[in-house]
Amino acid sequence: MKPTELVTGLPGHPTHPPLTDVTIGLYTGAAAFAVLSALGVAEQNLAVAWWLALLAALVATVPTAVTGLLDWLKITRGTPLWRTATAHLLAMVTATVVFLVAAIVGHGGYVDREVTTGALLLTLAGFALLTLGGWLGGTVVFVHGMRVLGEKDRPTADAVRPDATNNSAGGAPQQGLTRAGEGRHG
Repeated sequence: MKPTELVTGLPGHPTHPPLTDVTIGLYTGAAAFAVLSALGVAEQNLAVAWWLALLAALVATVPTAVTGLLDWLKITRGTPLWRTATAHLLAMVTATVVFLVAAIVGHGGYVDREVTTGALLLTLAGFALLTLGGWLGGTVVFVHGMRVLGEKDRPTADAVRPDATNNSAGGAPQQGLTRAGEGRHG
């Protein structure tokens, strides 16, 4: 096992995707709480839930972004995969900044147990950017096949714990990826 695999995950078992589930789930909850609070549904309680979910999402963004960045750094520059992954990265960073601003702008409302109009609009803008970024992230995996081994006939006992000696990681690199030690283009 390479030291970076402690952070990025093993071949076929990347760390970034499950972390995105947590982060996207928290941001989605925050957006839903903000909308419901603005509509008057348990307004005060959901205003508090909105701000706390937003803070939890911002904290969860850190390991999610770090693992995504480490994966992105392995992509050969200039390839279609790199362009898609870069668009994903930019959308997610922008969404995070918008969510951060929403949390800052909305703190006064949180103290008063309300979601202000500005905080609601920022949260919805962040959610729109998050949705775009998630769609692009899906493209990275499901269209470009990044970090996917594609071994559909591998026995389950082996598939849940692939290692470098028994999988395609030792074979040709996936499209747009470089092997450790190989130079990058660009």
